[in-house]
Amino acid sequence: MKPFRIVLAEDEPITRMNIKEMLQEENFLVVGECGDGVSAVNVAKAFSPDLVIMDVKMPCMSGLEAAKLLYEDKVAPVLLLTAFSDEEIVSKAEAVGIIGFLVKPITKYNLIPAVRVAISRYKEFDMLRSDLCDLNEALRTRKLIEKAKGLLQQKCLLSEEQAYKKIKLISKTQQKSMGDVAEAIILSSGSAKYSKGLRSTKNGSTGIDKKPQE
Repeated sequence: MKPFRIVLAEDEPITRMNIKEMLQEENFLVVGECGDGVSAVNVAKAFSPDLVIMDVKMPCMSGLEAAKLLYEDKVAPVLLLTAFSDEEIVSKAEAVGIIGFLVKPITKYNLIPAVRVAISRYKEFDMLRSDLCDLNEALRTRKLIEKAKGLLQQKCLLSEEQAYKKIKLISKTQQKSMGDVAEAIILSSGSAKYSKGLRSTKNGSTGIDKKPQE
């Protein structure tokens, strides 16, 4: 199993060194380290780690600001280090997608479990997000195909089954997804480009601009 890859952002060199040693002792791979928020964002984007461990208060850009950028760009989850368990900080952190908190002083006994939980939790969130995106895309594709079928039925006097098969044929011959084909039909409906584009395939005419033969 490959070691988890960590970016460590902490402006206090001694604290950063201690945390790095604790991680390495537990076989985590620290792929990048820095002492300010701007560098934290750049290093994380360069290495795409499994986790960014970042202090809340740093020069140039705060840990919260840096975490917000990483969250918006879906770069990596952030485990935030803070000297105080402050409700305001917690509230702001939740708003920018912080995956977890760790209150100083940092020891191996609170660091390692927090790191493992943060990585595991983010992987679960990522899977759920992926499933949701897949579901949304499937629903979107279904709506496009239904609308495209209706256009083909009306324009070419096809049955619903014939219209569906026509979309499927174009998808196969043009090596495009049925969703892309359906979207093209919808966008180009009513234009000369619509009829021409749907007629043309590598096997010749699809015949969609003609009435079905009896």
